[in-house]
Amino acid sequence: MSASVRVRFAPSPTGPLHMGGVRTALFNYLFAKKHNGTFILRVEDTDQTRFVKGAEAYIGESLAWCGIQPDEGTEAGGAHGPYRQSERSELYMNELNHLLSKGNAYKAFDSSEEISSMRGQAEAEGKVWQYDVNTRMNMRNSLSLGADEIAQLEADGHPYTVRFKMPEESRDVCVTDEIRGEILVSSGVLDDKVLMKADGLPTYHLANVVDDHHMEISHVIRGEEWLPSAPLHVLLYEAFGWDSPAFAHLPLILKPTGNGKLSKRDGDKGGFPIFPLAWTDPKTDQIAVGYKENGYLPEAFLNMLLLLGWSSGDERELYSLEEAIAAFSLQNVTKSGARFNPDKAVWFNEQYLRSGDSKRWIEPLKQLNPQTMDDWSHAKCEQILDMMLERVQFLHEIGGHTYLFAAPDAFDENLIRKKWKPETAGYLNDLSRVLAGTEPFDSTNIESEFKQFLESRELGFGAVLLPFRIALTGTGGGPSMFDFAQFLGKEVTLARLAAAVAKLG
Repeated sequence: MSASVRVRFAPSPTGPLHMGGVRTALFNYLFAKKHNGTFILRVEDTDQTRFVKGAEAYIGESLAWCGIQPDEGTEAGGAHGPYRQSERSELYMNELNHLLSKGNAYKAFDSSEEISSMRGQAEAEGKVWQYDVNTRMNMRNSLSLGADEIAQLEADGHPYTVRFKMPEESRDVCVTDEIRGEILVSSGVLDDKVLMKADGLPTYHLANVVDDHHMEISHVIRGEEWLPSAPLHVLLYEAFGWDSPAFAHLPLILKPTGNGKLSKRDGDKGGFPIFPLAWTDPKTDQIAVGYKENGYLPEAFLNMLLLLGWSSGDERELYSLEEAIAAFSLQNVTKSGARFNPDKAVWFNEQYLRSGDSKRWIEPLKQLNPQTMDDWSHAKCEQILDMMLERVQFLHEIGGHTYLFAAPDAFDENLIRKKWKPETAGYLNDLSRVLAGTEPFDSTNIESEFKQFLESRELGFGAVLLPFRIALTGTGGGPSMFDFAQFLGKEVTLARLAAAVAKLG
């Protein structure tokens, strides 16, 4: 493939960026970088009725958090700008006039009420109605009206739309998709789509094709929901006399049940995020928490998205962004929908949290726990990380283990009833005397002395280890007790043992 690959991610600022949109951006980015190409961010803001304040900024912030950096776009700039469709009106009008002059488009003066009436009549007869080659001559447009009538309507300032003129003779339109192969659609089933709305703004179809051509887009990689529009876009390229880009339509991301497209409602119901960052609805002030706020690492989030509809063909699951670029190909994108698994998303976060040097989490850990860890040394933080990373799914969970910061003031009552026997207090008192003489007080020596103590008393691990854990932590789970005792130090360990025995003994 040549080095002239140019792809774009073109969201509309009509709300927060869904994780499916991030995946589209990711696949475009990976494809561009794989082929030394250009990744463009274009904002498609021509639908002013659905425009949501703050949505465009949210898109940029989300991509930045993910590490997906546009080469050209609204902030990056570039030679093919402007990159907001609302700033490209003159270009659309020029190209639209070109279509009108060639007879590939026409002006339609029908009101929405007139169209609704025609549709209602057809439905009453059990038929499906659309504005197309079979019905357009019965409507009020520049094809069916005389020149004088058209001139009068325009002189009166009568609102009109501009529609694409489908071929008179039905023919097969071939869409070549990089993922799905060749798709044939008869032009006879396609309606005369609106290219310019009555307010003078272009529709998605016109602006999309014009921008992709003028921005020299080589590959259009977008969601499956745009597949029905592809035949119209192919015909538009033909009408303009332009070469069509390659198309690739990505599979849907499905609900965890596999039945239907994943939505915000599914996230609300299942207790998992579907947006990359927190989003505050400007109308209701309701906040939807994102992956970032739930503690997910951006690399884990991207890795999870990578495998929703793509596979290298082997069993590998973990990819850095650089490794994903090297491995990515459109040929390995699946045709069928990809079922989202919230538990798998958590698993990815665990893997990235535990990989690499634990020192990289020292500052983030301190920032998450400013009240309890602000004055802690890096060495002390590193000890906690080494003990806890294998036992948590998210970094913020470490702060919830309060026994790391203070002696427990309560103990798990169920465990006490089951495991704390009349003789337990005596065992712990004896163990305290052993630990008091342990030098140096490190994990290896503590474990060795502990085992010798059990052997000398002919006790099993269960008789002492769990009570030892309860005394130091108040719970039945947590890090290695020998590592934890070393972390606490001899003085604090013995104090916690004495306090627990006094309270429970």
